[in-house]
Amino acid sequence: MSELHDVVIIGSGPAGYTAAIYSARANLKPILFQGMQPGGQLTITTDVENFPGYPDGILGPEMMEDLRKQAERFGTDIRFDEVVEVDFSKRPFTIKSQFGEVQAQAVIISTGATAKLIGLEAETRLMGHGVSACATCDAAFFPDKEVVVVGGGDSAMEEANYLTRFASKVTVVHRREGLRASKIMVDRAKANSKIEWALNNVVEDIHAGEDGKVNAVTLKSTTDDSTQMLECEGLFVAIGHSPNTKIFKDKIELDGKGYVVVTPGGTQTSVEGVFACGDVMDATYRQAVTAAGTGCMAAIDSERWLEEQEH
Repeated sequence: MSELHDVVIIGSGPAGYTAAIYSARANLKPILFQGMQPGGQLTITTDVENFPGYPDGILGPEMMEDLRKQAERFGTDIRFDEVVEVDFSKRPFTIKSQFGEVQAQAVIISTGATAKLIGLEAETRLMGHGVSACATCDAAFFPDKEVVVVGGGDSAMEEANYLTRFASKVTVVHRREGLRASKIMVDRAKANSKIEWALNNVVEDIHAGEDGKVNAVTLKSTTDDSTQMLECEGLFVAIGHSPNTKIFKDKIELDGKGYVVVTPGGTQTSVEGVFACGDVMDATYRQAVTAAGTGCMAAIDSERWLEEQEH
């Protein structure tokens, strides 16, 4: 017989840990499955300066460790384990992980999203050391510096424009002449005197200086295979995100991009008793503070829903 719990939280990060803090303080004794990247995307982020309460900033992994400890303090059972299968067809719900199986009266999904990357070895190695997948998070670290944005969609145009508030020059690199972004976003970017263009190019390599931080990229032409070195101090990858929803396909409603669909202004999914929070349901903001906020919402929503079931 599987263990039966009031609330099971799938995924960690700001959303999952916050949901755990609220659920545990409501005496729901939650279990939280951390997944294979405990703490989510912030564990590959160096300095976090935009989360309230840290006036001097904090390292991403350190902040996630603080949240984990806070969740544990109130009684969350945190498991270093990854959920591989769910059955939401009947209650209690069944959650299968790599190391076992549990049942839950309510489930909170907080599996986050993963930034799509170019696929270079240096990109992963230099993440947080000049390479970023979030201009809103990291632009302020590049005052009066030259940076590169990779991408041709709306998010790339948005990131390029935002970066010009801080950087002295932003070069947009895209593999084709044509941009996928909407006309209004392209027009706005092209009207910005700080933005330059390296179309029909791809980033072939990223280079670091003696300080271990990005100092240049190698661009390769997609028309004649010629290469050139472009000096820069930051590389922002803006080719989209993939929500981590593979195991929920055909189990709950997902939108066209794979994000979990929730009720407007709430966290209830298409399956009663299953809630979602954080980047797995938010393709718009994708910030630690908004993820934490929706984690709080999911915990309160699940608590109230359990009360309605006369649980």
